[in-house]
Amino acid sequence: QVHLVESGGGLVQAGGSLRLSCAASGRTFSSYAMGWFRQAPGKRRDFVAGMAWSGDSTYYAGSVKGRFTISRDNAKNTVYLQLNSLRPEDTAVYYCAAALKPWATLRDEYDYWGQGTQVTVSS
Repeated sequence: QVHLVESGGGLVQAGGSLRLSCAASGRTFSSYAMGWFRQAPGKRRDFVAGMAWSGDSTYYAGSVKGRFTISRDNAKNTVYLQLNSLRPEDTAVYYCAAALKPWATLRDEYDYWGQGTQVTVSS
C-alpha cells in the first residue's frame, strides 16, 4: 500500500510558476513509476508527466512539454512537478499517482492516487 499526498497548488497569473510536491509513504518508493495527471471540471483525467522508477526516463504530454518538469527524490520519497509558463488552460486539479512497474503512462496502469491539489491560472 502506498499513500500519496500532494501539495503546492494555488492561484497564479498566466506566465507564472508553481511547484507541486507529492510525498509518498508505504512501500519502497523507488519501486514505483510515478506520474502526474490533471482533471479540469467536466473533463477526463489526463496524463501530464511520468517518470520511470529508476528516474532516468521521463515523458510528457504534448501540451506541457517544454513548460513542465517532473523529478523525484527517492531519499525523500517525493516526486515534484515544476510548472512554468502557466496558461489558463492549465487550470485543473493535479493528481499524483504511483504504478508498481518500471514505467507507466496510461491512467489504468497506475495503482495508487493522491487526493489532488488545485491549480488555478488567471488570465
